[in-house]
Amino acid sequence: MPLSEQEQRLLDEMERSLYHNDADDVTTVGARRGRPNYTAVALGVLAGAIGLVLLVVGVIIRQPIVGILGFALMFIGALVAIAPPRRLTIPGSGPAAGSKPRSGFMDSLNERWERRNDESEH
Repeated sequence: MPLSEQEQRLLDEMERSLYHNDADDVTTVGARRGRPNYTAVALGVLAGAIGLVLLVVGVIIRQPIVGILGFALMFIGALVAIAPPRRLTIPGSGPAAGSKPRSGFMDSLNERWERRNDESEH
């Protein structure tokens, strides 16, 4: 069953809005990436190396708790080394603090649906 002209326009508008919002999201995510935190990488690698040594020592002296602690330290070191850098920000002080909050995709769809129902009733 083909779409009516109004439904086709609504679908086209929804597609444009979706592509626009996706582009905004990609830009926002890309902007969050910063320089690698070399201190965190160095600490992560150091923790991983110490964890590996503890793991081997735990196996050699047959103490599972030492091996488990070594593995946990290796895991934490890997997380610290590859985690994205975190910046301390004060809520409401960022670049979007004074800007108007953007309505979501579903909000705009709901508004359009309500307008459409209002138009069909009259």
